[in-house]
Amino acid sequence: MTAHIGVGLIGYAFMGAAHSQAWRTAHRVFDLPLTPDMVALCGRDEAKARAAAGKLGWASVETDWKTLVAREDVGLVDICTPGDSHAEIAVAALAAGKHVLCEKPLANTVAEAVAMAEAARAARERGVRSMVAFNYRRVPALALARKLIADGRLGTIRHVRAQYLQDWIVDPDFPLVWRLEKAKAGSGALGDIGAHIIDLAQFLTGDLITGVSGVTETFITERPLVAESSGLTAAGSAERGQVTVDDAALFTARFAGGALGSFEATRFATGRRNAMRIEVNGSAGSVAFDFESMNELSFHDHTEGPDTAGFRRVLVTEGSHPYLSAWWPPGHGLGYEHAFTHEVFDFVTAIAEERDPSPSFEDGLRVQRVLAAVETSAARDSTWTSVEDAL
Repeated sequence: MTAHIGVGLIGYAFMGAAHSQAWRTAHRVFDLPLTPDMVALCGRDEAKARAAAGKLGWASVETDWKTLVAREDVGLVDICTPGDSHAEIAVAALAAGKHVLCEKPLANTVAEAVAMAEAARAARERGVRSMVAFNYRRVPALALARKLIADGRLGTIRHVRAQYLQDWIVDPDFPLVWRLEKAKAGSGALGDIGAHIIDLAQFLTGDLITGVSGVTETFITERPLVAESSGLTAAGSAERGQVTVDDAALFTARFAGGALGSFEATRFATGRRNAMRIEVNGSAGSVAFDFESMNELSFHDHTEGPDTAGFRRVLVTEGSHPYLSAWWPPGHGLGYEHAFTHEVFDFVTAIAEERDPSPSFEDGLRVQRVLAAVETSAARDSTWTSVEDAL
């Protein structure tokens, strides 16, 4: 009989719902060595948490994360809260012997991320595992791109260019939600969506960013306050608060292996709802990915003659492609939620096999250092900034 592991989820909004879908689904699609039990959901508002638990499939509710972490039937803690609470919860859960899955970015500061990585290293010695939830690594087309690069199909990597474009806060009357407050979110577009393309760039190339030159901008500096009771703003409300994060960030980068990178993250690209793109160019070929066509990878083999050379569309739905053997017949595409299911599959399998999952908290710390270096550079008129020196 398959052993079970009790899961406790902290946070039940957008990411909590996506993670819940994965916990409900993974063991019904993949032959997992451990069956996840959706034991408890935690939220500060008991009524809202109970409603969410009923909708999302959780067996019970807690209103204090410390109580959830202390429960004997919880062996794995999934953190889907704003960044200001990641470090405290993760360090406590790891100390209590719980495996931890933590949403990205790992923390709000480098210091917090260092503490989390140190806690993860100590817990690893006791067989306790941890992982950062960079879900885009689990998109099959991007996993295939990683394999092509690792297999040497692109040769020496020369360029990485990446964009993450959204437009959900273009309206100046959009309310001052927590993602627009530095104390809660750490940073704006840079950390929220820029973290994804930073991690992807390092994941795909197998190389680390060593230095950056960046700029950031906050286009709308004040927004309507959110009413505590409703979570919404009154129409025409004159009461406004300060936006303390960036709306957009752009930076250039160097990789340890010599490649150059360009990165753009913005919430002000009108018409772009969730457009994440990344391209890697090497001496022997290139790959390009656009999330709006997430089941496709563009691949160019530069070793071909000019009569046939050029980008070709690879439909990543074959059973031989990463993760696809568990899903539908070839040609039947997957969606956004499947990346989270793959994430759960990878994490639970690593726990059962007593090995370290990826991306680790150390990987999350590396991304955090890049975020900090971009912020430092932007504050110093785009001065070139070493990632290792970022605090």
